[in-house]
Amino acid sequence: MEPKQNEPTELRPEGGRILDAPMVQIDLNKFTEILKDEKTWKTSDRNAITVFKTKGMRIVLIALHKDAVITEHKAEDGVINVQVLEGKIRFDSEAGSAALDTGNVATLHKGLKHSVTALEKSVFLLTIGG
Repeated sequence: MEPKQNEPTELRPEGGRILDAPMVQIDLNKFTEILKDEKTWKTSDRNAITVFKTKGMRIVLIALHKDAVITEHKAEDGVINVQVLEGKIRFDSEAGSAALDTGNVATLHKGLKHSVTALEKSVFLLTIGG
C-alpha cells in the first residue's frame, strides 16, 4: 500500500500529512496544539482536523470552545466513538444523553441522530467506522 497524504488547503497550506498507510502514528498532543494555534480556533467556536482516513474508518480530532454546539445530525457512514481528551461535553442522541469528561467514551450505532455541546473548552476524538 502506498501512503496517502492530505492535499494542501487554504486553511492548511503546508499539506503533506499522512492520512493512510500500513501504519500511521498519530501525535494527538501535537495536533491539539496545531488546532489551538490556527486562525479558525481563534475566530470560531471550534476547529477540527482529520488525522486518519481509510476505507471503513475515519478519525477526526475536534476542539470546541465552551458552549459550542455541534447541531443534531446523523453519522450515516457507520458506528461512531467519541473519546474526550480534554474538558467536558454533553453528548445527546436518540439513544440517550451523557455528560462525558476527560477519559470518558461514548459509542453510537449508525444512523442515530446526535449532537454535542461543550460544557467547557474541550477536545475529543471522533472515530467513525463501518
